[in-house]
Amino acid sequence: MGRPIKILIVEDEMVIAANISLQLSELGYEVTGILPRGEEALSHVKETEPDIVLMDIQLKGALDGIETAKIMQQDSHIPIIYLTANADEAHFKRAKETHPYAFISKPFKKLDLQRAIELAVERITFRQGLAGSTNVGEKSPSVRQVLLSDRIFVRHNERMVKIDIGDILYVEADRNYCRIFSKAKEYLLVTTLKDMDEKLPDRHFMRIHRSYIINIAQIEEIGGTHVVIGKKAIPMTKSMRNELLMRLQTI
Repeated sequence: MGRPIKILIVEDEMVIAANISLQLSELGYEVTGILPRGEEALSHVKETEPDIVLMDIQLKGALDGIETAKIMQQDSHIPIIYLTANADEAHFKRAKETHPYAFISKPFKKLDLQRAIELAVERITFRQGLAGSTNVGEKSPSVRQVLLSDRIFVRHNERMVKIDIGDILYVEADRNYCRIFSKAKEYLLVTTLKDMDEKLPDRHFMRIHRSYIINIAQIEEIGGTHVVIGKKAIPMTKSMRNELLMRLQTI
């Protein structure tokens, strides 16, 4: 099922935090929490695993936002977007050491917030694509989707949503587009089936036809020239049928 990107707000001014939360909800994101202290944020991140953290630099408690981010990054590479009303050189230099995905200066507009988050998601896409590149001169990855270990981010209705790998039924080519069919929704992507085939993990997915990639775990029936997934008969070439049967024997 596609899910909105989860964002944690770490901000000690509750009026500002509530306003940010409202704006994020209107943009289609899911707010996992609003916390005023860095210590609370550290526990929250371990429990809920948000996709992005909006971090105020000035916080109540023993840890400021930069120190909190440094501790978070000891366990994960969670993207940090700093919120600050104090953009002096000293704070900026300290914050740079945590490699933030963006800075937003207070007061800011809804559009500033939206653009910062979208750029953060696309930066994740780019870095993931580079990490998966093995060929010299390989083209830059698409910024329309990003594959992580157990999920893929796709752009849908002007926002980035998350689809669990296990919920994908199959992917169908539609000329220079692809349609992802999940258990709950259908998503249209500006990318080719060849590009999707290169990005999706082999142990879960298999291209059985020039127009279809299937999630092997979702197969309900295997016929002579097709498989059935989600009550849909998907065509399959003879050579792919033999390969599929061999793969199923080794699972």
